[in-house]
Amino acid sequence: MDPSPATPISAEVYSVSRLAEEVRLLLDGAFPLLWVEGEISNLARPRSGHVYFTLKDERAQVRCALFRNRAQRLRFQPGHGERVLVRARVSLYVPRGDFQLIVEHMEPAGHGALQRAFEALKARLDAEGLFAVEHKRALPALPRRLGVITSPTGAALRDVLTVLRRRFPALPVLIYPVPVQGEGAAEAIAAAIRRAGERAEVDALLITRGGGSLEDLWAFNEEVVARAIHACPLPVVSAVGHEVDVSIADLVADQRAPTPSAAAELLSPDGEAWARQLEGTAQRLARAQQRRLGDTRQRLETLARRLQAQHPGRRLQERAQRLDEIEQRLAHALRQRLAGAEARLGHAQERLLALSPRQRIARLDEHTLALRRRLAAAVQRDLERRGARLGASARALEAVSPLATLGRGYAIVRRAEDDAILRRAGDVSIGEEVRALLHEGSLRCRVEGHEAASLPRPGDDAPGNG
Repeated sequence: MDPSPATPISAEVYSVSRLAEEVRLLLDGAFPLLWVEGEISNLARPRSGHVYFTLKDERAQVRCALFRNRAQRLRFQPGHGERVLVRARVSLYVPRGDFQLIVEHMEPAGHGALQRAFEALKARLDAEGLFAVEHKRALPALPRRLGVITSPTGAALRDVLTVLRRRFPALPVLIYPVPVQGEGAAEAIAAAIRRAGERAEVDALLITRGGGSLEDLWAFNEEVVARAIHACPLPVVSAVGHEVDVSIADLVADQRAPTPSAAAELLSPDGEAWARQLEGTAQRLARAQQRRLGDTRQRLETLARRLQAQHPGRRLQERAQRLDEIEQRLAHALRQRLAGAEARLGHAQERLLALSPRQRIARLDEHTLALRRRLAAAVQRDLERRGARLGASARALEAVSPLATLGRGYAIVRRAEDDAILRRAGDVSIGEEVRALLHEGSLRCRVEGHEAASLPRPGDDAPGNG
């Protein structure tokens, strides 16, 4: 019987679990982390803390799993029907054989895309040098006219005009009306910037609008606006949104203000300070005029007196008197100079006498003589002290010296054979030779007999026998 064509003969047979596992491995290795955008449906939050949902668009859908450790890091709570952007790994759920995405990160779709576009444009323009400090221009201290590019009906314009009226009402303001959000807003803003630069009818330009979401402020994050600001020949201040909002326009502008009101204060001088300064200037000008008039009057009076004093005889008298005064001053100066020289000479002589080596040598001689006397006395006292100590030591040594004992008639007897000292008569044999050490000299003796005798008492003069 022939085998059925559907029956494998030599082909490898996969189990379902093996097939699912190898497909999972193939999917895991074939795709990197992907950004996927879609709408949430079938959202489930079991007690485990994991989040399971379906991500879909108009033509397809895919299951997704967001595990608890990743779900706890979300900055928002996803809901049914919400459009999101996820960063995920492509995988396969082996027990059911379902194709799925393992979600690592999730964010609202619109905000995430705009934020990435913002960061990409920011990095590119920064690399081109549009944010460089050397391109920033200084703002005018007193602009003759201020240009404002904003919506004519927005709160930002009202805030700017209110601050300008309070600080410097005399500053003219030229408004370039533009839409600040929506389609075409970026092109309109860029065109207004170019028009203001070409006309050169203002000294500084303020680009502003009130706060809003990232989408509302997006017109100020467009490249066309950034390049228009960079190319504008006028100093540009950007005040877009609130203090926490930072736009591309803020980074390219010559200076950024946190709010429209702060921008108005930055671009306008303080009217009260200028008034005080003008008042002070007027007062100083009046005082200067008065001083100049007084100086002129005094010069006229002086010239009149000089004109009256131009008679030659009077001038000769004045010159003669002047010569006498000079002569007296010269004599006085000479006397003072001589007196000063004599005083300096006396001081020098006193210092020379005080520093003379003779006096110092005499003092050193006296000091040396005194030291010699002290040394001689100390040596004498030391010799006497050492002599006394030596005498006492000699007397003590003499008191215990064997020679002193021998001097009183005693003798030291030693056996001739081994030179041992004999203390008892029985320590030597009859006929044995001994040697007796006396106070002066010694005797060689031979023992002829023994006698029992008691030792003499101290003070006795009886001589010792060997």
